[in-house]
Amino acid sequence: MRTLKVVWGVAAAVSLAVSAWAQGNPRGTASLDLNGTKISVEYGRPSLHGKTVEDRLGELPVGEFWRLGADKSTTFSTSGDLVFGDVTIPKGEYSLWVLKDKENSFQLVFNKQHGQWGTDHDPSKDFAKIPLKVEKEGPAAEQVTITLEKEGDGGELSIRWGDMELTTNFKTK
Repeated sequence: MRTLKVVWGVAAAVSLAVSAWAQGNPRGTASLDLNGTKISVEYGRPSLHGKTVEDRLGELPVGEFWRLGADKSTTFSTSGDLVFGDVTIPKGEYSLWVLKDKENSFQLVFNKQHGQWGTDHDPSKDFAKIPLKVEKEGPAAEQVTITLEKEGDGGELSIRWGDMELTTNFKTK
């Protein structure tokens, strides 16, 4: 009986170690309370490790998705409806992805599935695609950094990595 307990204990410890190892990148969180609506993004933070964004994204081809972070998919949560341009995102949880629309043009994709591994994108569950503004300015970000900030009477979601910044504005409904 004692041997069985030791075996189960070792198995549990190995399982926890493997799980921690699989999530090899640190996690980040961005949050914002906008007019009583609580918004948050939880994401993996891969590093450039001396490479460029273009190197790390593998020269992402047009029409391909980037998991927007690392490891487990990026989760976007909102306690109220949000409006991005003319697209309404209902309250709830989504995974976020970036779609390379055309050369130097990207869209933020809200997917109804969330919590899956970051390479398991199911396009049939895509809910909305929002154009992203592309900028290359300011100091380079070694790790993927997502921020949510108040911007005028709404908010801004910003994704920075290397010398690239992708942004979009939104309002509460």
